[in-house]
Amino acid sequence: MKRTTPLRTALAALLLTVGLGAAHAGAASAAPSAEPGAVAPSASAGLLDAMRQDLGLTPAQAEERLRAEKAAVAVEKAAVRRAGAAYGGSWFDPAAGRLVVAVTDRAEEAGVRALGADTRLVRHSAAALDRAKARLDTLRAPAGVAGWHVDPRSNSVVVDVVRSERQSPAVRSFVDRARAGGLVTVAETAEAPRTYAAGTVGGDPYYTGNVRCSIGFSVHGGFVTAGHCGRAGAAVRGWDGSAMGTFQGSSFPGDDYAYVSIHSGWWTVPVVLGWGTVPDQLVRGSNEAPVGASICRSGSTTRWHCGTVLAKNETVNYSQGAVHQMTKTSVCAEGGDSGGSFLSGDQAQGVTSGGWGNCSSGGQTWFQPVNEILARYGLRLHTA
Repeated sequence: MKRTTPLRTALAALLLTVGLGAAHAGAASAAPSAEPGAVAPSASAGLLDAMRQDLGLTPAQAEERLRAEKAAVAVEKAAVRRAGAAYGGSWFDPAAGRLVVAVTDRAEEAGVRALGADTRLVRHSAAALDRAKARLDTLRAPAGVAGWHVDPRSNSVVVDVVRSERQSPAVRSFVDRARAGGLVTVAETAEAPRTYAAGTVGGDPYYTGNVRCSIGFSVHGGFVTAGHCGRAGAAVRGWDGSAMGTFQGSSFPGDDYAYVSIHSGWWTVPVVLGWGTVPDQLVRGSNEAPVGASICRSGSTTRWHCGTVLAKNETVNYSQGAVHQMTKTSVCAEGGDSGGSFLSGDQAQGVTSGGWGNCSSGGQTWFQPVNEILARYGLRLHTA
């Protein structure tokens, strides 16, 4: 946020009207006062409307899902500890409104169920699946292979191949090598993933060189974003074209994250822009949502869209090289959305990396988990 008002201006007012580097976005509409004795909704009307549009949920269904997903986050942490070596992964089941935990030992089922989760008996542990995926990470994949990830629901490592390239010799060779180690299944995807940087367009959050990207999350001293948006040492200009900061660290490919420190005259706030679709959202933490949970994204091109978490710890095979430990979602995105925020409720999840498709016909988008970025650079998330 550029410092255009006196510092004594109330922080609460700032949080409701502007986001980091985007003072041009304007004020969000104030929510009406609740009637005395009324029960306050667990989410804003704008967020509920976005979930109706993108997930097909009524406001009541959306509120119930948000409450169930919040409970599932806590249950997942406890289930991992309880199942121990028998843990086979977990995911949120929207139909049941509960977390499902896979276990390899029937003796662990009762203990996990006592935590409030459903269980499924599987053959392979999460640790075994992670080892199988790590072996694939050592292979060089052709362009027709979109990526691979551990899928707890199928209890396998899923290799995604581009439908039109499935029978190409290079793809078939990679699939054969992947299957040789066991635990691998193959799925098709419509297109290969690509990053979402874009050429300069006036009036959007930040620029480096001739590239426009989106701010992810405020940290104390700056913000985090996608690594493919700029290299360490690159200068960053704000939405108004003025000097904003400098890339202090950046990694791409391999990873897709970066840290930008900001100059005097700018400061950080724990806010993600709602772009008028929803009120600007406060960030209160970074608890990781499970597979199957609803998730929303804010970006400078397509603004605010929602979907679900499809997979975690996926290796994405971009044309520039593979990127590891990504999270796949059903949320759409387009050029210029790179680096933008992924939120589950009020919890920061990650920064937009790339994907395929668009917000007219649909697609999939991957993000780099925010907690990994914070740990890599020793940063502290700015929270409300």
